Amino acid sequence: MATSAGTWETSVADSINTIYLLFSAYLVFVMQLGFAMLCAGSVRAKNAMNIMLTNVVDAVVGTLSYYLFGFAFAFGDGAGSNPFIGTSFFALGGIPDAAYDYAYFMYQWAFAIAVAGITSGSIAERTQFGAYLVFSFLLTGFVYPVVAHWVWSPAGWLNPGSSGGDPLFGSGAIDFAGSGVVHLVGGVAGLWGALVEGPRVGRFDAFGKPVPMRGHNATLVVLGTFLLWFGWFGFNPGSFDRILVAYPDAPAQGNWTGASRTAVTTAIAGSAAGLATLFARRAIVGHWDALEVCNGLLGGFVAITSGCAVVEPWAAAVCGLVAAGVLLGLNEAALRLRYDDPLEAAQLHGGCGAWGLLFTGLFAKEELVVQAYAKGEVGVRRPFGVLMGGGWELLAAQAAELAAIVAWVSVTMGPLFYVLHRLRLLRTPVNEELTGLDISSHGGYAYADHDYEEDRRPRRRGQPLPGSNGDYTRLQDG
Repeated sequence: MATSAGTWETSVADSINTIYLLFSAYLVFVMQLGFAMLCAGSVRAKNAMNIMLTNVVDAVVGTLSYYLFGFAFAFGDGAGSNPFIGTSFFALGGIPDAAYDYAYFMYQWAFAIAVAGITSGSIAERTQFGAYLVFSFLLTGFVYPVVAHWVWSPAGWLNPGSSGGDPLFGSGAIDFAGSGVVHLVGGVAGLWGALVEGPRVGRFDAFGKPVPMRGHNATLVVLGTFLLWFGWFGFNPGSFDRILVAYPDAPAQGNWTGASRTAVTTAIAGSAAGLATLFARRAIVGHWDALEVCNGLLGGFVAITSGCAVVEPWAAAVCGLVAAGVLLGLNEAALRLRYDDPLEAAQLHGGCGAWGLLFTGLFAKEELVVQAYAKGEVGVRRPFGVLMGGGWELLAAQAAELAAIVAWVSVTMGPLFYVLHRLRLLRTPVNEELTGLDISSHGGYAYADHDYEEDRRPRRRGQPLPGSNGDYTRLQDG
């Protein structure tokens, strides 16, 4: 009778944990809609259809890539398991098993397809559509999963509880929901894509001064930002994986407490960054800038994603304030260096993701680290933040993760973008870029009443602007 009761209780607990994980996966997937709206509003109207289609392609291509290869490279733990890359579960062979089930795959899949969306923003408005297919497949199926294996697989060399022996520096890297694994990977990949392609036509004048190219729809940007905020409540709290885990020294508390606190730290960090950006931009440009506030808000979310489960709410506010400064500083540096990223994706996801890793090494609290990584076991000691009285072990591991990600993504994605560039498969021709990718590649504009006001192609006297794909084709033939 006791066995039957125990089995029933276990089944109920497993069901609740699965529902929690699946619900979190659905929230993270909503972020795809947020990315699509944010990207569409941040580009010019003549490229709106193109950027929305690339977001769809990132999802569908990434799904197949992650199903066939990505999950295996990230979490495969067969006989050939090693600290660098997984070697089993290709095409979900062997799933479910004792460690992973379909719900876990769904949750990790939602993370994986978000990475390519980050990179797409950096190279928006000037990239051939076929190039998206290539880099989305490679980034989601190989580059990102390898990093995920390092940090999140028990066999990974950066994992805090590495099964291969003592974790790195006796600590391992704490990247709870992926400031480094997700955001830094996407940001660095986008950086290389934008560097290889160069800036959009007209982004800088003959003297190197930036020419404003603001997005065409602030409403979509704000909508996308709130959808991303909503999705982040699955991204960060959902990374506990299991909600029904009680802490032995505090039976009234458990992962449900940790997940709730993680939601609080997420909201606080983003809000602090958004508010800091609001007043900083007011001081710089002399008016209240809604679009910059949205990016500042997202920068705070990116930064807190690493340490969201292991820091106190007050520390999250510090994280957000510094993240705003990081984003503003990198945006200013990008203009001075004539670097063009339409969505500030490399600065936002790359720069704030890097700060998030270091922030965790500074502010992680030991008690919360034990709860998140040792189920609150009594008597367990873990390295924690330098500024919280801990040693340097955790910060060193965080720095190692940062350096390893930058190096890995650079040696994989950098050459890929360069090869595509040399094969003339990366950047669109100048006349197509000026006309708009919607007309030149997708058969028409996203909006029926688009007025073509930004079409600046040289034309003969009396020559009309293209109003359809057919018009564009006839002009090209002429």
